[in-house]
Amino acid sequence: MSIAARFAAHAIGARFDDLPPAAVERAKVFILDSFGVGIAGSSVTHGDALCGIAARWGDRAEARVWGRATRLPAAGAAFVNAWQMHNQEFDCLHEGAVVHAMASVLPAALAVAETRGPISGRDLIVAVAVGCDIAATLGLAASAGMRFFRPATAGGFGAVAAAGRVLGLDQAALERAFAFQLAQASGTMQPHLEGSAILPMQVALNARAALTACELATLDLVPSRHVFEGPFGYLALFESAWEIGPLLDELGRRWRIAEFSHKPYPAGRATHGGIEGATVLRTEGGFEPTDIEDVCISAPPLIVRLVGRPDLPAPEPSYARLCMAYVVAKALQHGALDFTHFRGVALTDPATHLLAARVRTESDGNPDPNALAPQTVSVRLTDGTALTWRCVSMLASPSRPLDRAAHLDKFRRCWQFAAEPLPPDNRERLIGVADRLETVGDVRELTRLLAA
Repeated sequence: MSIAARFAAHAIGARFDDLPPAAVERAKVFILDSFGVGIAGSSVTHGDALCGIAARWGDRAEARVWGRATRLPAAGAAFVNAWQMHNQEFDCLHEGAVVHAMASVLPAALAVAETRGPISGRDLIVAVAVGCDIAATLGLAASAGMRFFRPATAGGFGAVAAAGRVLGLDQAALERAFAFQLAQASGTMQPHLEGSAILPMQVALNARAALTACELATLDLVPSRHVFEGPFGYLALFESAWEIGPLLDELGRRWRIAEFSHKPYPAGRATHGGIEGATVLRTEGGFEPTDIEDVCISAPPLIVRLVGRPDLPAPEPSYARLCMAYVVAKALQHGALDFTHFRGVALTDPATHLLAARVRTESDGNPDPNALAPQTVSVRLTDGTALTWRCVSMLASPSRPLDRAAHLDKFRRCWQFAAEPLPPDNRERLIGVADRLETVGDVRELTRLLAA
């Protein structure tokens, strides 16, 4: 059986009762978290223009854009909501796979749910779970460093699985949909290297492509059969070195959504060890930014590759979110990291950049090309005092999960950054609906609460 066939069988055959309680609970947590970061992302620069472009892709007002009064064709809504989810680097991820699967899976699944409906909360939970399974499995199969932007490429196949399940595609049609997704899959690491604002657009393009793939899959034709394992299939072209067999055997037995990590800070996940260490040391040491002589973050090579870039005096927000020196400087200045540190005059604050010049990121020689931890933060003060903090796993990973209070604080903070004012009562109502999602008969009860 081909990999596409095994993925399709898992996506279609899974049932709500197959999911252990931990997977259901995590799915509900990350669905609400995703709504929050997507709402906050609606107010990022270029959002109005992107909504205008997506509106020209069709004249049907099928699905809602989160944090706005706008309705778009389903593919356009999936595109915009996926962009909003990932444009602040605040969305959840599977660390081992290095995949932000929810950023494409949830917008795609909800866009088609709004057009097809009624889709129950149980159906949405299962669709999200199988989509995250497939995206994370593709990331975990890789045994070499990323050449392509895995949240976009692997995430797109997860979006196909989730949307295809919601649409009711059969086994053969979903296999065809994976083939059509391969024909559209895109997203390189170049925007990440440059800190370009096109990076979240790659996630959005693959979410939109997933809906197109599912539509094309209704055609009675035979596309590529060996979508993933063929000599020119996804794994050979996008990952180069891989081993997927044991991971396929875990489908239906190990639910990856339970392994996802929150993001407690609105910056690249690779920066989170540095941010936490800096804030902990400042709190415990009681020093001021002016007391700092030098800060060093020792971390796996992937961290240096992803966020060890030099600080710039006037960075673009997308660059700053992926710059360890910048975010650590902000955390040391303010004792926390917030959305506002990537907007307006905060980006050019001279005090930030003077402090960032004292922050460096060094490789610890870890041989794992996908490792994000451990990380060590060392601060040397002008009086000679040396302070050190170390983490084996980062804050909000499965071994150190956010508690409910922190999870809801993040969601409520995100709510304040909607592009258009949202009804105040909707915030707490949405929390309540997410908590009882498995009892909801139609997920449009959720999406109505996301609209201005």
